[in-house]
Amino acid sequence: MAKRILSSSVFDIHSPEPFEAVSFTDAEAAVETLEALYNRNTAFLKEAFENIVKGGEPLGRYRAFYPEVRIATVRYDKIDARLPYGFLSEPGLYSTTITRPRLFRHYLRQQLSQLIKNHGLPITVAESSTPIPLHFAFGEGAHVEASAGATFDAPLRDHFDAPDLTTTDDEIANGEYEPPAGTARPLSPFTAQRIDYSLARLSHYTATKAEHFQNFVLFSNYQFYIDEFCNWAREQMRAGGNGYTEFVEPGNLITKAGDSEPTEGLPTTRLPQMPAYHIKKKGHAGITVVNIGVGPSNAKTITDHIAVLRPHAWLMLGHCAGLRNSQTLGDYVLAHAYMREDHVLDDDLPIWVPIPALAEVQQALQDSVAEVTGYDGYDLKRIMRTGTVATIDNRNWELRDQRGPVKRLSQARAIALDMESATIAANGFRFRVPYGTLLCVSDKPLHGELKLPGMATAFYKNQVNQHLRIGLRALELLSAMPPEKLHSRKLRSFFETAFQ
Repeated sequence: MAKRILSSSVFDIHSPEPFEAVSFTDAEAAVETLEALYNRNTAFLKEAFENIVKGGEPLGRYRAFYPEVRIATVRYDKIDARLPYGFLSEPGLYSTTITRPRLFRHYLRQQLSQLIKNHGLPITVAESSTPIPLHFAFGEGAHVEASAGATFDAPLRDHFDAPDLTTTDDEIANGEYEPPAGTARPLSPFTAQRIDYSLARLSHYTATKAEHFQNFVLFSNYQFYIDEFCNWAREQMRAGGNGYTEFVEPGNLITKAGDSEPTEGLPTTRLPQMPAYHIKKKGHAGITVVNIGVGPSNAKTITDHIAVLRPHAWLMLGHCAGLRNSQTLGDYVLAHAYMREDHVLDDDLPIWVPIPALAEVQQALQDSVAEVTGYDGYDLKRIMRTGTVATIDNRNWELRDQRGPVKRLSQARAIALDMESATIAANGFRFRVPYGTLLCVSDKPLHGELKLPGMATAFYKNQVNQHLRIGLRALELLSAMPPEKLHSRKLRSFFETAFQ
């Protein structure tokens, strides 16, 4: 492979030959070039590492760079005011680093096509000045024997770039990034290195590869929902798919449409912290379900990472404490607002920021409840309430002096309490991912209605299947919408990136 060698005070720096920037008016051709450049540069790093592992002498430092997309305009273009993304808000130079273009092929093609269409300007593909860390060049799930490290006399970072956590942050998404004078403005909410960091974390937390994640995501806090989803997904596969192509379980176990058993992957010896399951459609249009367990910390962690995949919607489907005497066990709660006492996002999204309900998601959830339960119109109020859902970080809040929390819950007009919903909605707001919440009342602690073991078993058996079917149907309705209509302008700030 051709190389360029630069002088350094300590080591010579070995890199692939410089890439000459190319402009495109065709998004497909631009994505193909991004993929070729990325593959060339990561192959260079992997080849250098493998040569050293096999006994070769390190020749210095090995460095390759992420690809980059640029676009510039010198005028204010008149853009369709209905658009939620896909346009430059004002004149200037915009750019973003790109990683894993094959994984993001559908997304990149869509984003670049929209920009070219709206502005009539070419897209430039170039080589950035951001090095690719060796760890990320291998991709998530790569396995390197521990003995490989013994072949290096010096630390690995002396010969290859390592992840730079000082610049791997959410400043762009949080609206805090200010580009230095004379530099390009961000084109995307995430840099390549931030995306690579999350792709590695996703594989670790869920035991499935990033390529299996779909654009419509359900989060749940109970294994019962996962069991029901797996049963339903396997039925779809046995029946030929019904529009779905594969079902993927932890360990990247793949059951293809028409099969009754997995034909690829290895079963996990133990489940990961937040196992994920995927029923796939072409273009990532299927459904991913993640068991996030209990608590706002898990909810924040997994949404921090799934957000880089730019899903079209995520929903919380779980159990809650009903706070009103008029509610009964098994009733549904459709969140129209959120009371945030989870605290895990306070540093990223101040508590005074309102989290609005999104009409498209709310309508899909309400229509799904009506369709699955058979209730409609005014009768729907028999089994479902809309209002404020409070999310708290103390599972045993009932054991404290209740005057404080109960007063706040009453003042907020809260109708339900859980430990995840506001976190997931707030991170959806922060990362511009459409969000929604449909909960099921499983107990009423303020009114002394706590489930006994036998009651709990019957409750779960009767309600989980129906609740899951409602969530799946809501995502099917949302998936039928064009992305530019689903992604809400409510989630866009004053100074927004052009990429969704």
